[in-house]
Amino acid sequence: MADDERMPVRDIVQRGLYYDELEVGTRYLHRPGRTVTEADNVLFTTLTMNNQGLHLDAAWAATQPFGQRLVNSMFTLSTLVGASVGQLTQGTIVANLGLSSVEFPHPLFHGDTLYSETLVAAKRPSASRHGQGIVTFEHTGRNQDGEIVATAQRAVLMWLSDAHPDAHPGAGPGGQG
Repeated sequence: MADDERMPVRDIVQRGLYYDELEVGTRYLHRPGRTVTEADNVLFTTLTMNNQGLHLDAAWAATQPFGQRLVNSMFTLSTLVGASVGQLTQGTIVANLGLSSVEFPHPLFHGDTLYSETLVAAKRPSASRHGQGIVTFEHTGRNQDGEIVATAQRAVLMWLSDAHPDAHPGAGPGGQG
């Protein structure tokens, strides 16, 4: 039998973890890191209509306390949370419920690499949505020198593995999120 005629032994769909697979106190290190470029910062800043000179005006930013342009903090937050998706919530999340305690204790600059990690801080079954649970994630972003550049607490509604529609044979394709 030719290589291209072989049937796969099994199919595996990339997904995050279900509510029942998450353990409070576990920290996930999301790799690889993401080196942030000037193009990333300018594109994100202009796409979101943020005309802050600290992100766009190199000459003016050079006269400010950090002496250079800062990476847009919303880009930092989006990248911090986004880095966790493939490992934790891809296809297993029902909804993002909210962000709280968002802080940026140190700026991120062009050329810095953002390393993201997530701690499972708490979880509980949903009182109103059978087969789902609420998980609290604590996201931390560090630059290449280990300095914390962003933190955020995020509450999400997650599927339990036995309740997720895609977990059952014949459910069809899906798993977006």
